[in-house]
Amino acid sequence: MTEPSKLRQLLKVPVIVAALGYFVDIYDLLLFSIVRIPSLKFLGVPESELLEQGVRLINMQMAGMLIGGILWGILGDKRGRLSVLFGSILLYSLANIANGLVVTVNQYAILRFIAGVGLAGELGAGITLVSEILPKEIRGYGTSLVASVGVLGAVLAYFVVDLFDWQIAYFIGGGLGLLLLLMRVSVFESGIFKEVKEKQVSRGNFLQLFTSGKQFSKYLSCILIGLPIWFVIGILVTFSPEFGAAMGVPEPIIAGKAIMFAYIGLSIGDFSSGLLSQLLRSRRKVVLTFILLTSLSIIVYLFVPLQHSGIVYGVCMALGFSIGYWALFVTIAAEQFGTNLRATVATTVPNFVRGSVNIITPMFLALRVQFGVLNGAAIVGGITVIIALLALSQLKETFGKDLNFLEE
Repeated sequence: MTEPSKLRQLLKVPVIVAALGYFVDIYDLLLFSIVRIPSLKFLGVPESELLEQGVRLINMQMAGMLIGGILWGILGDKRGRLSVLFGSILLYSLANIANGLVVTVNQYAILRFIAGVGLAGELGAGITLVSEILPKEIRGYGTSLVASVGVLGAVLAYFVVDLFDWQIAYFIGGGLGLLLLLMRVSVFESGIFKEVKEKQVSRGNFLQLFTSGKQFSKYLSCILIGLPIWFVIGILVTFSPEFGAAMGVPEPIIAGKAIMFAYIGLSIGDFSSGLLSQLLRSRRKVVLTFILLTSLSIIVYLFVPLQHSGIVYGVCMALGFSIGYWALFVTIAAEQFGTNLRATVATTVPNFVRGSVNIITPMFLALRVQFGVLNGAAIVGGITVIIALLALSQLKETFGKDLNFLEE
């Protein structure tokens, strides 16, 4: 396939819409982390409770994503990838507009849960659609394009919050999602899914993933290789102000800026990992490399003296780059399973990883009391890395795999 031909394939409307959808998804997903402190202060939360209330609301959002991941995944295999792509965009757009209208912390928590349900569907549906419509030779380029464009939504969120107050930032995010829905008329459904839809075969049966030890082991391994990613985002970057204080950095660390730099790094990392997987013709080797880079970045962040805020932001960018196998790990999950379960897997896997913050944050908070902020985080991070490496060893290589198959 010639280079111009590859470019034309990559710039198909469904690929562009999936990338823009993920852009808005990430904007809305990370917006709370950026406006956590000003929004909670506006709602009357005292300084001493900002961390605990922030963890509570993030956990509500992630709980919504866990539930939404299952619901959207099943719907994606039963009704189609497009129904999830646009249904999820509609729900999280409306929910985030409502987030700008909250007047109590309890309202905020409920709406973060609803937003989480909506945010759960876009990435899995987008990756599944792109994986199925692109030739297998350039599949990795397509999914990396979706992710590398998408994660830049966090950068936009930072600049929007810098220019406007937190309520307006929520309104802008919701409005961007609603505008994106106008492009839906130009997007077509996956041909592979259309073929399967005509057959008498079970589709979107979530419980089927648990019917055999081999099936469940493969599914669980797909989830566990992503744990370090959300440890870095959900703990190290989101609570960077608290880590900066523990490090003794004189200048306060701004969470929004740390997130922006981390996601710039993540965008570069996603593009690099996708390109590298195409060049090496291997998903597993690249994921292994990036997990090891993540380990090194965590050690630097927690134990190398960072006495200036600029250095902290630079290390956050390095952390973001090191976890830039996000799109690759979702692509691996999509490639591991047949068309009748692919959307279910590709949608639930990243959301179970995101939802792991409900386990990781309480563990971190408990260990923080006994070992301190830095050592407590190091213990949790080390556990996630070891689990990810063990899980990766259980997965088969999927580069260039024909996706036109079913799970019996």
